[in-house]
Amino acid sequence: MEPHETHELIEQTEEAKHKSRNWTALTISVMAMVLAINNVGGGNASKEAARHNIEASNYYAFYQAKSIKQTQAKIAADFLQLDLDLPSKAKLTPPEAKLIAHKLTEYQESIIHYESDEKSGEGKKQLLEKAKEHEVERDHALRQDPWFDYAEGILQIGIVLLSISILASMPILTMAGAFLGIIGSVCMLNGYFLFF
Repeated sequence: MEPHETHELIEQTEEAKHKSRNWTALTISVMAMVLAINNVGGGNASKEAARHNIEASNYYAFYQAKSIKQTQAKIAADFLQLDLDLPSKAKLTPPEAKLIAHKLTEYQESIIHYESDEKSGEGKKQLLEKAKEHEVERDHALRQDPWFDYAEGILQIGIVLLSISILASMPILTMAGAFLGIIGSVCMLNGYFLFF
């Protein structure tokens, strides 16, 4: 082999190493960008899970308060009905009986109002529906969150392997890092879209 051929071979090898390092650096940059996007998604999923959990709890607490008020109204209505129905209460004057009957009607209307109130959306039926909607949203966010965690860990390991491959000039580490980048990206996409 001639000296000038050796020199050309060395230059070609150095040029190939330089191009390889550039591609590896570019891959690291892309993976870092994917990692940043992943972190936004993961943070949002965590916040959404917490927010919807709080909302569901609030609606269940409101539902429970309505149930207590409804039960109190039922008890009061039962006592008023007893006042009207018992023979010993026959001594009621007509104005007293009328007042008790009016109050009984108010309680019965309140009982119905506590059960369902389409107008305000604050009947027990509507509150329960809203609580269940927030539970569905919370559960969706909770299914998303681990995928963002997996993606974060995998992408970070891939970036480390790619960085080491630049310093050590080890193509196997470049391939392993790029492969982890692909897996991490798939995990991130699954975090957003829940393909599986």
